[in-house]
Amino acid sequence: MAFGVIIIGDEILSGRRTDKHLPKVIELLNARGLALAWAEYVGDDPARITATLERSFASGDIVFSTGGIGATPDDHTRLCAANALGVPLELHPEAAELIRQRIRDMHPAGAPPLDLDSPENRHRLNMGVFPRGASIIPNGYNKIPGFSIGDHHFVPGFPVMAWPMIEWVLDTKYAQMHHQVAH
Repeated sequence: MAFGVIIIGDEILSGRRTDKHLPKVIELLNARGLALAWAEYVGDDPARITATLERSFASGDIVFSTGGIGATPDDHTRLCAANALGVPLELHPEAAELIRQRIRDMHPAGAPPLDLDSPENRHRLNMGVFPRGASIIPNGYNKIPGFSIGDHHFVPGFPVMAWPMIEWVLDTKYAQMHHQVAH
């Protein structure tokens, strides 16, 4: 199994943001005696994201995907992953509870009572809608999880969240592969 990374976002391709994920993923892998075999950059076009994910799912590789899993209109990665696999999206129960915990944590003291069923809070739950069969990747920064499906691992585009989540995946799911081959 080779390691790959897919970095998603128009902001990277347009130059509005500089990609920091590629060098960091290389660093995280190297620290564990692992190496990156390939990387792809993809904009926020759903057809391109889906086609890229179809190829990567078929590869049998271990893949990290950064970006596009939030709740803004340009976040298509969750749906594209489901489409690439031919499975439906569904609200992951553990993700839903973590998102509700985050909403409770952010509710200001002295504010009107919290309404978890408000349109705004129901919209936030979209960040816990994953392809059927997904498991969560914990997010120590703000509790909003990423997800894994097979050997594909989807994390936010924000480094402060993404990098610890990638480390968690490497150390939890692939520890047996660490330092097996000299690089």
